[in-house]
Amino acid sequence: MTGPGPAGSRPGRDTADVRRRIPRTDALMRDARLSEAAGRLGAGAVKAAVRQAQAQARDGFVAPEDVADTAVALLPSTAGGLRPVINATGVVLHTNLGRASLSAAARRAVQEAAGPTDVELDLHTGVRARRGRTALAALRERVPSAAAVHVVNNGAAALVLVATALAAGKEIVISRGEMVEIGDGFRLPDLLVSTGARLREVGTTNRTTVADYAAAIGPETAFVLKVHPSNFRITGFTRAADAGQLTGLGVPVVADIGSGLLGPHPLLPDEPDAESQLRAGASLVTASGDKLLGGPQCGLLLGDEELVRSVSRHPLARALRVDKLTLAALEATLTGPETPTAAALGATSAALVDRAERLASALGADGIAVRAVASTATVGGGGAPGVTLPSAALSLPERYAAALRTGPVPVVGRLEAGRCLLDLRAVPPEDDERLAAAVRSVPEPAAEG
Repeated sequence: MTGPGPAGSRPGRDTADVRRRIPRTDALMRDARLSEAAGRLGAGAVKAAVRQAQAQARDGFVAPEDVADTAVALLPSTAGGLRPVINATGVVLHTNLGRASLSAAARRAVQEAAGPTDVELDLHTGVRARRGRTALAALRERVPSAAAVHVVNNGAAALVLVATALAAGKEIVISRGEMVEIGDGFRLPDLLVSTGARLREVGTTNRTTVADYAAAIGPETAFVLKVHPSNFRITGFTRAADAGQLTGLGVPVVADIGSGLLGPHPLLPDEPDAESQLRAGASLVTASGDKLLGGPQCGLLLGDEELVRSVSRHPLARALRVDKLTLAALEATLTGPETPTAAALGATSAALVDRAERLASALGADGIAVRAVASTATVGGGGAPGVTLPSAALSLPERYAAALRTGPVPVVGRLEAGRCLLDLRAVPPEDDERLAAAVRSVPEPAAEG
């Protein structure tokens, strides 16, 4: 179906004859498989697949009689524009690929919540109930030191809501070493100032002491903000005050931990977690749900009951609230089985090497120039800077990178030393055969002459 066309033909030979034999779009749309797909995906998506298959036939990579089969193979799995991909980059939480993959339990929960739900209705009394109450209860249970919790639509929104509700027209005291850029050009100082708060910077880039914070606190101080610099590290002559050391200064301490770790993680001892921060004395903790928590995109607010209530009742909270699908996915993530993120972080080097060697052996038997190699993976998503994870990868010729990205099942790897590496750290074992099939589907380059 994806070969060079009729026997003895090559791209550029008998072009006019080949083009005359390519089926017309209206004829292809009458194919039972494509007609059914038009009702499921929409005519536009099917026609796009047909045009792509016709283009491959015009270029000589598909025989005219195989155009319909090729179009069927090119059909998207859903009517949406987002395409599922296999993340073989070696970055567990890849921002460009949507960060955390939802667990099977979370995906089922989203599907169940897609229709009418009791998101704001008590079915026993028939009266309005607190929105997302079961998801909030699950979050509260996972972080025992949080007296109250709230959920908004992303991590930055959680911090913006806190700053707006508690510090508009007042001062936020923050270390100069924590004035970070959070990605895509968005800088924390700009984000906070947009809320109407004023920033009081203390200390220096590499050293900020408790005394620096204490000297800056005054009648206009709303809270002290501690930001985890999650996407970089400062080493050498450094000093920083932790949340516990700042709790006696007479104002609330807000800790933005970023990565969404709810409790300590044995593989990430330097990554702050919500439970530890609250136990140390932080008044509020903000975090993301789609990073190390392994759930959907959302922002988590945990901590002092009065402060959480004040923040959650602010008018801006309505604009930042999450939908029922996010609440369903979050609850299933919190109460369900191990997430794909946790599985990827916990995969052993031995298991990854074994998978890589088995895949390389099977693909090599098919004549593909591939070998299993050692690799290094990272956490990603602005979490655990400097932490590397030993991994294993398939090493292929460089030309595979683009071909795999644009194939029927997109596979995103990385280029390293002129080779395409498919790192298995973030690839679930159940996707190994799909990965191998995608590699096998890459056509050999056309022979010259």
